[in-house]
Amino acid sequence: MKTIISPSILAADFNILGQQIQEIEKSGAEYLHIDVMDGVFVPSISFGMPVIASIRPGTKLFFDVHLMIVEPVRYVETFAQCGADMITFHLEAAGERTAETIDRIHALGCKAGISIKPGTPVAALEPYIKQVDMILVMTVEPGFGGQKYIGTSTEKIRETRRLLEQYGLQTDVQVDGGITAENVAAVKEAGANVIVAGSAVFRGNIGENVKRLLG
Repeated sequence: MKTIISPSILAADFNILGQQIQEIEKSGAEYLHIDVMDGVFVPSISFGMPVIASIRPGTKLFFDVHLMIVEPVRYVETFAQCGADMITFHLEAAGERTAETIDRIHALGCKAGISIKPGTPVAALEPYIKQVDMILVMTVEPGFGGQKYIGTSTEKIRETRRLLEQYGLQTDVQVDGGITAENVAAVKEAGANVIVAGSAVFRGNIGENVKRLLG
C-alpha cells in the first residue's frame, strides 16, 4: 500500500506555523496530523477549532484530525466545519456511542478513523472494522509528544493488518508515537501505511526528514 506521511503539528514551531505547513506541502507529505487534547481523556491540553480554522485556508493538505477527547460525538460537527477531512476518535472515549460517532462523521462528509491506546486489544476493533476508513494504532500512551516508541506495538500493527485481511479490507493503518527514520521501516513492514511523525519531521530540515520517512 502507498505510504502517506502525516506530520504532527504538535511538534511544530507555532511562531512560524504557516511557513512550516508550506514546507510540509512541498515535501511530499500529503496529510497534516492535528492532535486535539482535552485534559480529561489525556492529561495534556492542546489546540482546538480556532487553530484548525485559521490554517485551513492556507493549505490543500488533507487535515487528519485526531480527537483525544471524551464523548467525541459532541464535537465532530464543529471539527468538520473547521476543515477536517478525516476525524479520528478513540474507541475508549466513545464507548457505546462508537457506531453512532462513525455514522455522524460520515454524514458530515468526512472520513472516519478509530484509534486504540497501547493497552486496548486489537480484537476490540472488530465490531467496527467494516465501518471505518482508517485504524490508528497508538504506539505510545496518548497525551504527550516526544515519547519513545513502545516495542510491542509492532506486533499489534501486524495483528491489526491481519484482522483487516481476514475481512478482505485494505483499510489504512496509521501509527502515531515515537516514529523515527530508524524504526519506520519496521512499522511499514508490519502493515502500517499512514505514518504520523512529529519531532522526526520538524527537528531539522522538514523536506529531507519527510523523504527519509517515505524511504
